[in-house]
Amino acid sequence: MLVNEISAASREQTGGIEEVNRAIADIDRSTQQNAALVEQAAAASESMRDQTRRLNALVSAFEV
Repeated sequence: MLVNEISAASREQTGGIEEVNRAIADIDRSTQQNAALVEQAAAASESMRDQTRRLNALVSAFEV
């Protein structure tokens, strides 16, 4: 019957939409994790830059 086919198609479509929603949620989580990692990398880079400046200042006291 047509009603049964419509019902089955609706269930299938609902399943597809739920799968897409899960995929989008996974992508969102990955994006947030990547953003956090980028922030950590930027902070580590800045820290290394500061340490390099201090080391350069200390090493400049020596003559080669």
